[in-house]
Amino acid sequence: MVNISLTVNEELFEVSVREDLRLIDLLRDELGLIGTKEGCGEGECGACTIIMDGETVNSCLVMAFQANGSNILTIEGMEKEGNIHPIQQAYIDVGAVQCGFCIPGMVLSTKALLDKNPHPSKEEIREGISGNLCRCTGYNKMIHATEKAMEYMEEGK
Repeated sequence: MVNISLTVNEELFEVSVREDLRLIDLLRDELGLIGTKEGCGEGECGACTIIMDGETVNSCLVMAFQANGSNILTIEGMEKEGNIHPIQQAYIDVGAVQCGFCIPGMVLSTKALLDKNPHPSKEEIREGISGNLCRCTGYNKMIHATEKAMEYMEEGK
């Protein structure tokens, strides 16, 4: 067992983890943050995307002990004071959500993109969400949702 401390959604956790425990399993099974989805388990689909120290990572490919000292944002941390994030609202407003399985990863990839580049081009948006697969809506609505999120964030919604 390894003792680690990490901040998840602005809350400090100090936990003992097995050396073979993946970060996604820590988040879902130990911390109860089930918004992070496991799709392929091989880092191909992006369903398990989280933001760790400002960068998107596939939490199925990160060992829990590697997150020691990290600051992590999961989809649950997007809500503030009972309000969903403008990115989440944009995804809803443009109909970019169908089954919802890929959406937590898509939203976090969109957030990471907009945190670094508040005005990305369509090509930059495509690149920003390229690590996430969606089998339902296609990607045009995701791109439109990102553009709508840019508007909402500028308006302060």
